[in-house]
Amino acid sequence: MARQAQAAVPAVLEQRPPAVRPLSVNVQALRDRFPPRPAEAAWAATMQPRGEVLSRLTCPPFSLDTPWNGHRSLQVRGLTVVLDWLQAFPGRSWQERWLASGADDAGFGWQARLTRWLAGQQAGHRADGRHNVLAPAMALLLGGDVLRPGLPWFLSQRTGRSLMPVLERARDPEGFARLRRLCAADAGISDSSGRMAIGRIAVLVAAKGGLVTDVTVGDCIELADTQAKIQKITGAGMSCFYRLLHMLDIFPADAPPSLRVFRAQGQLSPDELIARYGLACEPVRQVLADYLRERQPALDYSSLEGLARMLAGLFWRDIEAHHPGIGSLRLPAEVADAWKHRLQWKTVTVTTAGGQRRETTVPRTNVGDCLAAVRAFYLDLAQWAAEDPPRWGPWAVPCPVRATELPGKKEERRRKSRMDARTRERLPVLPALARTVQNAMRDSAARLAAASATRPGHEFTAAGQALRRSVMTRSLSGRVFADEPAGQRRDLTREEHDAFWTWAAVEVLRHTGIRIEELTELTHHSFVQYRLPSTGELVPLLQIAPSKTDAERLLLISPQLADVLAAIVARVRRPGPAIPLITAYDKHEKIWNPPLPLLFQARRGTENHLITGSNIRRLLTRAITAAGLTDPQGLPLRFTPHDFRRIFITDVIMNGLPPHIAQIICGHRDINVTMGYKAVYPHEAVQAHLAFLARRRSARPSEEYRTPTDEEWNEFLGHFEKRKVSIGTCARAFGTPCIHEHACVRCSMLWPDPAQRDRLTQIRDNLQDRIAEAEREGWHGEAEGLQISLAGAQNKLSQLDERARQPATTDLGMPDLSRFVGKTSTAAPTR
Repeated sequence: MARQAQAAVPAVLEQRPPAVRPLSVNVQALRDRFPPRPAEAAWAATMQPRGEVLSRLTCPPFSLDTPWNGHRSLQVRGLTVVLDWLQAFPGRSWQERWLASGADDAGFGWQARLTRWLAGQQAGHRADGRHNVLAPAMALLLGGDVLRPGLPWFLSQRTGRSLMPVLERARDPEGFARLRRLCAADAGISDSSGRMAIGRIAVLVAAKGGLVTDVTVGDCIELADTQAKIQKITGAGMSCFYRLLHMLDIFPADAPPSLRVFRAQGQLSPDELIARYGLACEPVRQVLADYLRERQPALDYSSLEGLARMLAGLFWRDIEAHHPGIGSLRLPAEVADAWKHRLQWKTVTVTTAGGQRRETTVPRTNVGDCLAAVRAFYLDLAQWAAEDPPRWGPWAVPCPVRATELPGKKEERRRKSRMDARTRERLPVLPALARTVQNAMRDSAARLAAASATRPGHEFTAAGQALRRSVMTRSLSGRVFADEPAGQRRDLTREEHDAFWTWAAVEVLRHTGIRIEELTELTHHSFVQYRLPSTGELVPLLQIAPSKTDAERLLLISPQLADVLAAIVARVRRPGPAIPLITAYDKHEKIWNPPLPLLFQARRGTENHLITGSNIRRLLTRAITAAGLTDPQGLPLRFTPHDFRRIFITDVIMNGLPPHIAQIICGHRDINVTMGYKAVYPHEAVQAHLAFLARRRSARPSEEYRTPTDEEWNEFLGHFEKRKVSIGTCARAFGTPCIHEHACVRCSMLWPDPAQRDRLTQIRDNLQDRIAEAEREGWHGEAEGLQISLAGAQNKLSQLDERARQPATTDLGMPDLSRFVGKTSTAAPTR
């Protein structure tokens, strides 16, 4: 691989502010493909003499049906004032005089400039500086193409009410009529959004000249950029104007269907990825960018971005923040150790049971990934230094991360334990979550249907709630609102939308176990059929597009999943016969996909948008809160889309699906990954042990496991009856003889009864008397045997004394180990 020129030897540089993130190269290339029309210096209408301008603008079609019709003198007076004011400035055309006056840069303050000029003129002109005179006059000059102010000037004015009629009558009647017909034919464009969109197109026509069909893609981009800088507001009409123009078929065939394409970040180059972190040391910043450039061919963009975050963000930026002035990759031991200690923890914001948000320090879960990335970075530089010493030799330094510091089997087991505990917490509550989202979908649909059938201002009852249909003063694209008895207004359309897509996401995820990015990439083309060769039966299959492993796979569509997919298709397709094609943005690869009939799409504003993974996570959080599901600490149980994948794998394997089949269904390359997703349950160990016993029994004589006879059973019960003796209970095994010939006081298998302590005391005293008699009479053999019995009796009394000294037994109950499995300390690190 070709290497670049040798970099400078690392040096200590002064701190400097973070670099400004440049625009992505891909997006900039797309913008360069569609440049805006340049501003013209002169055109016919702006070169007309004063008399011709007055004559043309005070005659039809400009003066026809205007609000000031019948007041020709007022109209002429306003035009006269503006033209007199412009003539006071140098220029060969009215446009040059307008620019020379500074009114274009003054924005909304241009009238104040004219008023100050009038104040220095004759007294008769002072009343003509009123807004009701200047605004209509300016609308005539703009509609007549005499002046073309810049886009910032238009966006700072309120000329739409007076400018639009002039443009529609005199400039391009047919073009604006076509735009209004498009708005009326699209049910998703409200009256306010349509007016705003046509007003934006009118601004482009007035600022750039020409007709509606002369507007270019670059003009729209320039207007959107200017609008974002000046007004900083959003709305459906702010981007709907581009969609209307695209529907007129006036743009090139390769023009993007949405203005959002030009506002996306797009893929960043390695230099731009590193520049986001504002590193102070220029040589280190450059070598990090070069390293990413070398690794880029073998990585997808998401992995490349993650590598930049770990090397530049978690590693070197942290080093510079705590050790200012450092400029070499050769780190002292104390610096490296301090960084590795800080890496173990991170600060996050959590929500308490009371709904309050607070910051807390928790252990970082991806420490091993970061350490591995840093170690690979140093080792790669050392290897490349051997291949290309001039280029990489200065950076070949000892690695601060040792191989023993990388996570091993112990860390993998801890991670597996945490994931298993998480799955075991969520698998039992999954049916409750499914019921909750299904009930919420039905109730919200019932409320919306009842409200739609009710006239505004009237009450209705649906899903056990009494509401009143709201009286709206303006159109909101068919959205239905209702008021609660307490006065709170609810958007029933939005509630039904959220409830349906929450139900759809939960059902698809739990029946398929697919990843969230695979869910959002499902299209109408994902439905395929397979005919069984044996019976000829058609089997519906769901085709999963390649995502993480770049491997395409097919899933069997169950009847429950078929109902869900049918409901999604019916919803997305209405009111038309086909599913709309939309262009979705891949946030992982930072690219725009081609138009596809995506299933998870919904109307937002005037366009259909993809329901992204972040939207689905937000809907899941709301559903969990509404269901009231909590974890062992009493906090809301947090579900992520990937939890459904773990639950799916665990459930199917526990119900008998072979692991290697589950591996194919889930799209894993290694079966160990599939088994890592499967949670281990305690009853599985019990079942495995029972299976072991069954195998062992099958290898032993079957006579041992036959049904006992009545004599054998009575003999067995009689054994336990014969174990009761005068001073306690015998613990010898069934079928074994008494080894002490019923001399129980000597036997270690005797369990003395505390209630028989007095009898034991009498036996001990009697033994002592008999020993004394035997010694007195010279019966030495008798005395030796009695000594053994006396030692046994004293031993039994000692056992009773020891048991009496033990404290009373307290029943502590069975511990709930599920509360401690997978839990880690949230205490801040101690230094």
